[in-house]
Amino acid sequence: MDHTTTSQDHLTALITGASRGLGRALADGLADRGWTLIIDGRDRGALTRAADALATRTQVAAVPGDVADPAHRARLRAAVDARGRLDLLVNNASALGPSPLPALVDVDEDTLVAVHRTNAVAPLMLFQAVRPALTAAAGAVMNITSDAATGPWPGWGIYGASKAALEQFTRVLAAEHPDLAVYAVDPGDLRTDMHQAAFFGEDISDRPAPSTVVPAILSLLDRRAASGRYRAPDLAADTEAAEVAW
Repeated sequence: MDHTTTSQDHLTALITGASRGLGRALADGLADRGWTLIIDGRDRGALTRAADALATRTQVAAVPGDVADPAHRARLRAAVDARGRLDLLVNNASALGPSPLPALVDVDEDTLVAVHRTNAVAPLMLFQAVRPALTAAAGAVMNITSDAATGPWPGWGIYGASKAALEQFTRVLAAEHPDLAVYAVDPGDLRTDMHQAAFFGEDISDRPAPSTVVPAILSLLDRRAASGRYRAPDLAADTEAAEVAW
Protein backbone atom coordinates (compact mmCIF):
# COMPACT_ATOMS: atom_id res chain seq x y z
CA MET A 1 0.00 0.00 0.00
CA ASP A 2 2.15 2.86 -1.24
CA HIS A 3 0.78 6.32 -1.96
CA THR A 4 4.28 7.84 -2.03
CA THR A 5 5.48 10.06 -4.87
CA THR A 6 9.13 10.82 -5.46
CA SER A 7 10.18 13.98 -3.63
CA GLN A 8 12.95 14.87 -1.24
CA ASP A 9 11.59 18.29 -0.31
CA HIS A 10 9.31 17.39 2.58
CA LEU A 11 10.09 16.36 6.12
CA THR A 12 9.36 12.68 6.70
CA ALA A 13 7.98 10.88 9.76
CA LEU A 14 7.64 7.19 10.56
CA ILE A 15 4.73 6.64 12.95
CA THR A 16 3.92 3.20 14.34
CA GLY A 17 0.41 2.28 15.39
CA ALA A 18 -0.98 5.00 13.13
CA SER A 19 -4.24 3.41 12.02
CA ARG A 20 -6.19 4.76 14.99
CA GLY A 21 -5.91 6.58 18.31
CA LEU A 22 -3.01 8.88 19.08
CA GLY A 23 -0.90 7.55 16.21
CA ARG A 24 -3.60 8.44 13.69
CA ALA A 25 -4.09 11.86 15.32
CA LEU A 26 -0.36 12.61 15.09
CA ALA A 27 -0.36 11.47 11.46
CA ASP A 28 -3.24 13.86 10.77
CA GLY A 29 -1.42 16.70 12.49
CA LEU A 30 1.77 16.14 10.52
CA ALA A 31 -0.15 15.71 7.26
CA ASP A 32 -1.71 19.12 7.84
CA ARG A 33 1.86 20.47 8.03
CA GLY A 34 2.84 18.84 4.75
CA TRP A 35 5.03 16.09 6.17
CA THR A 36 5.52 12.90 4.18
CA LEU A 37 4.42 9.90 6.24
CA ILE A 38 5.37 6.26 6.65
CA ILE A 39 2.77 4.55 8.84
CA ASP A 40 2.15 1.07 10.15
CA GLY A 41 -0.50 -0.87 12.05
CA ARG A 42 -1.54 -4.44 12.73
CA ASP A 43 -5.06 -4.00 11.34
CA ARG A 44 -4.59 -3.96 7.55
CA GLY A 45 -8.08 -2.66 6.85
CA ALA A 46 -7.87 0.20 9.35
CA LEU A 47 -4.40 1.09 8.08
CA THR A 48 -5.63 1.18 4.49
CA ARG A 49 -8.48 3.50 5.42
CA ALA A 50 -6.10 5.78 7.33
CA ALA A 51 -3.64 5.86 4.43
CA ASP A 52 -6.38 6.63 1.91
CA ALA A 53 -7.60 9.57 4.02
CA LEU A 54 -4.09 10.90 4.62
CA ALA A 55 -3.17 10.57 0.94
CA THR A 56 -5.68 13.31 0.07
CA ARG A 57 -3.38 15.74 1.88
CA THR A 58 0.14 14.39 1.71
CA GLN A 59 2.41 11.58 0.54
CA VAL A 60 2.01 8.42 2.60
CA ALA A 61 3.38 4.89 2.54
CA ALA A 62 1.46 2.33 4.60
CA VAL A 63 3.27 -0.80 5.80
CA PRO A 64 0.94 -3.24 7.60
CA GLY A 65 2.40 -5.44 10.29
CA ASP A 66 3.43 -5.87 13.91
CA VAL A 67 6.43 -3.90 15.24
CA ALA A 68 7.32 -6.88 17.41
CA ASP A 69 8.12 -8.82 14.20
CA PRO A 70 11.73 -8.31 13.02
CA ALA A 71 10.67 -8.94 9.40
CA HIS A 72 8.12 -6.12 9.65
CA ARG A 73 10.73 -3.76 11.09
CA ALA A 74 12.93 -4.62 8.11
CA ARG A 75 10.09 -3.58 5.80
CA LEU A 76 9.78 -0.28 7.67
CA ARG A 77 13.52 0.26 7.25
CA ALA A 78 13.11 -0.44 3.53
CA ALA A 79 10.33 2.15 3.31
CA VAL A 80 12.60 4.71 4.97
CA ASP A 81 15.44 3.82 2.61
CA ALA A 82 13.11 4.18 -0.37
CA ARG A 83 12.08 7.60 0.85
CA GLY A 84 15.70 8.63 1.30
CA ARG A 85 15.29 10.53 4.57
CA LEU A 86 13.74 10.39 8.03
CA ASP A 87 13.24 13.41 10.26
CA LEU A 88 11.02 11.92 12.97
CA LEU A 89 10.43 8.47 14.44
CA VAL A 90 7.30 8.12 16.58
CA ASN A 91 7.23 4.84 18.54
CA ASN A 92 3.52 4.84 19.35
CA ALA A 93 2.44 1.22 18.80
CA SER A 94 1.73 -0.41 22.16
CA ALA A 95 0.29 -3.55 23.71
CA LEU A 96 -1.80 -3.36 26.88
CA GLY A 97 -1.93 -7.03 27.79
CA PRO A 98 -5.04 -8.77 29.12
CA SER A 99 -8.30 -6.92 29.69
CA PRO A 100 -9.51 -6.65 32.42
CA LEU A 101 -6.08 -5.78 33.78
CA PRO A 102 -4.64 -8.62 35.91
CA ALA A 103 -2.79 -8.47 39.20
CA LEU A 104 0.88 -9.35 38.87
CA VAL A 105 0.33 -12.57 40.80
CA ASP A 106 -1.84 -13.77 37.90
CA VAL A 107 0.45 -12.76 35.03
CA ASP A 108 1.91 -15.54 32.90
CA GLU A 109 5.39 -15.35 31.46
CA ASP A 110 4.34 -15.38 27.80
CA THR A 111 2.10 -12.34 28.27
CA LEU A 112 4.78 -10.48 30.22
CA VAL A 113 7.35 -11.10 27.49
CA ALA A 114 4.96 -10.22 24.66
CA VAL A 115 4.02 -6.83 26.14
CA HIS A 116 7.65 -5.93 26.79
CA ARG A 117 8.60 -7.04 23.29
CA THR A 118 6.07 -4.64 21.76
CA ASN A 119 6.40 -1.70 24.16
CA ALA A 120 10.12 -1.64 24.93
CA VAL A 121 12.14 -3.99 22.74
CA ALA A 122 10.52 -3.13 19.38
CA PRO A 123 10.98 0.66 19.72
CA LEU A 124 14.68 0.21 20.46
CA MET A 125 15.15 -2.24 17.60
CA LEU A 126 13.30 0.06 15.21
CA PHE A 127 15.48 2.97 16.29
CA GLN A 128 18.55 0.88 15.55
CA ALA A 129 17.17 0.04 12.11
CA VAL A 130 16.49 3.63 11.03
CA ARG A 131 19.22 5.42 12.98
CA PRO A 132 21.39 6.20 9.93
CA ALA A 133 18.56 8.15 8.28
CA LEU A 134 17.65 9.91 11.53
CA THR A 135 21.26 10.86 12.14
CA ALA A 136 21.69 12.21 8.62
CA ALA A 137 18.68 14.49 9.19
CA ALA A 138 19.63 15.39 12.79
CA GLY A 139 16.10 14.23 13.50
CA ALA A 140 13.90 13.50 16.49
CA VAL A 141 12.54 10.44 18.27
CA MET A 142 9.26 10.43 20.18
CA ASN A 143 8.67 7.39 22.38
CA ILE A 144 5.07 7.42 23.60
CA THR A 145 4.98 6.53 27.29
CA SER A 146 2.45 6.67 30.12
CA ASP A 147 2.07 7.75 33.73
CA ALA A 148 1.73 4.00 34.38
CA ALA A 149 5.53 3.95 34.09
CA THR A 150 5.87 6.07 37.22
CA GLY A 151 3.23 4.84 39.68
CA PRO A 152 2.29 1.57 41.45
CA TRP A 153 -1.33 1.23 40.32
CA PRO A 154 -2.90 -2.22 40.74
CA GLY A 155 -3.40 -3.99 37.42
CA TRP A 156 -0.96 -1.79 35.54
CA GLY A 157 2.18 -3.79 36.41
CA ILE A 158 2.91 -5.36 33.01
CA TYR A 159 2.17 -2.28 30.92
CA GLY A 160 3.75 0.13 33.39
CA ALA A 161 6.96 -1.88 33.66
CA SER A 162 7.27 -2.04 29.87
CA LYS A 163 6.84 1.73 29.59
CA ALA A 164 9.33 2.28 32.41
CA ALA A 165 11.83 0.24 30.39
CA LEU A 166 11.03 2.35 27.33
CA GLU A 167 11.67 5.52 29.33
CA GLN A 168 15.06 4.26 30.47
CA PHE A 169 15.96 3.39 26.88
CA THR A 170 14.89 6.93 25.94
CA ARG A 171 17.12 8.50 28.61
CA VAL A 172 20.15 6.53 27.53
CA LEU A 173 19.55 7.13 23.82
CA ALA A 174 19.38 10.86 24.53
CA ALA A 175 22.74 10.68 26.29
CA GLU A 176 24.31 8.52 23.60
CA HIS A 177 22.97 10.59 20.67
CA PRO A 178 23.19 14.28 21.60
CA ASP A 179 22.81 15.18 17.92
CA LEU A 180 19.22 13.90 18.03
CA ALA A 181 16.21 15.19 19.96
CA VAL A 182 14.94 12.22 21.96
CA TYR A 183 11.64 12.52 23.82
CA ALA A 184 9.52 10.39 26.11
CA VAL A 185 6.02 11.78 25.66
CA ASP A 186 3.21 11.03 28.11
CA PRO A 187 0.00 12.04 26.32
CA GLY A 188 -2.21 11.68 29.40
CA ASP A 189 -5.53 9.82 29.60
CA LEU A 190 -7.21 9.83 26.20
CA ARG A 191 -10.35 8.40 24.65
CA THR A 192 -8.78 5.51 22.74
CA ASP A 193 -9.56 1.83 22.15
CA MET A 194 -6.64 0.74 24.33
CA HIS A 195 -7.66 3.03 27.16
CA GLN A 196 -11.17 1.62 26.96
CA ALA A 197 -9.77 -1.90 27.22
CA ALA A 198 -7.80 -0.85 30.30
CA PHE A 199 -10.99 0.42 31.93
CA PHE A 200 -13.04 -2.61 30.96
CA GLY A 201 -16.78 -2.01 31.20
CA GLU A 202 -16.40 1.63 32.30
CA ASP A 203 -17.49 4.78 30.52
CA ILE A 204 -14.44 6.77 29.39
CA SER A 205 -16.32 9.28 27.26
CA ASP A 206 -15.13 12.07 29.57
CA ARG A 207 -11.53 11.60 28.39
CA PRO A 208 -10.29 14.00 25.71
CA ALA A 209 -9.93 12.87 22.10
CA PRO A 210 -6.35 12.16 20.94
CA SER A 211 -6.48 15.08 18.52
CA THR A 212 -6.67 17.52 21.43
CA VAL A 213 -3.07 16.83 22.53
CA VAL A 214 -1.47 16.87 19.10
CA PRO A 215 -0.65 20.61 19.02
CA ALA A 216 1.08 20.36 22.41
CA ILE A 217 3.10 17.31 21.37
CA LEU A 218 4.14 18.81 18.04
CA SER A 219 5.26 21.96 19.85
CA LEU A 220 8.32 19.95 20.90
CA LEU A 221 9.34 19.85 17.24
CA ASP A 222 8.51 23.49 16.65
CA ARG A 223 11.01 24.69 19.22
CA ARG A 224 13.43 21.74 19.03
CA ALA A 225 13.00 21.18 22.75
CA ALA A 226 15.80 19.58 24.71
CA SER A 227 15.68 15.81 25.01
CA GLY A 228 13.60 14.81 28.02
CA ARG A 229 10.32 13.49 29.37
CA TYR A 230 7.25 15.62 28.66
CA ARG A 231 3.57 15.42 29.61
CA ALA A 232 1.15 16.68 26.98
CA PRO A 233 -1.17 18.33 29.54
CA ASP A 234 1.78 20.30 30.93
CA LEU A 235 2.94 21.25 27.45
CA ALA A 236 -0.50 22.63 26.71
CA ALA A 237 -0.52 24.65 29.95
CA ASP A 238 3.07 25.85 30.07
CA THR A 239 5.63 24.62 27.56
CA GLU A 240 8.71 25.69 29.46
CA ALA A 241 7.51 24.23 32.76
CA ALA A 242 6.87 20.87 31.14
CA GLU A 243 10.49 19.95 30.62
CA VAL A 244 11.98 17.42 33.03
CA ALA A 245 15.76 17.26 33.23
CA TRP A 246 17.34 13.81 33.11
